[in-house]
Amino acid sequence: MIYEIKIFNCIGETMKHPVDIHVGKRVRHRRWLTGMTQQQLAEKVGIKFQQIQKYETGMNRVSASRLWDISDALGVPVSFFFEGLTAGEQPADSDKNGIPADILANKEALELVRSYYAMPQNQRKRLFDLARVLSDAA
Repeated sequence: MIYEIKIFNCIGETMKHPVDIHVGKRVRHRRWLTGMTQQQLAEKVGIKFQQIQKYETGMNRVSASRLWDISDALGVPVSFFFEGLTAGEQPADSDKNGIPADILANKEALELVRSYYAMPQNQRKRLFDLARVLSDAA
């Protein structure tokens, strides 16, 4: 009897593509902006929430038809997920001032923005002026 022994290694394992990571971050960003959970988005799209997790991390590539469904569920055009990409360039991690390119992917920053826009206009203006003065002092 002959036994075949297969040895698997991680060398041939595929790496996450920067565009898949960018699209996933944009999915997460829009989902957070709408206040939707991964479970709710998954139900609207007709898949399991674990698949949404994989899309958002760039672990799995989103097919064109699935991206169409996700864009419909999140109320944005498909092009939304590619904003910030330029042909022939890798997605930027940060701008020239060191601010992350996907700053609203940070949950704390998103909560800050939501709180800011929940304030009355006059209070927002005062807070904005204060933030500008404090950042200039630094």
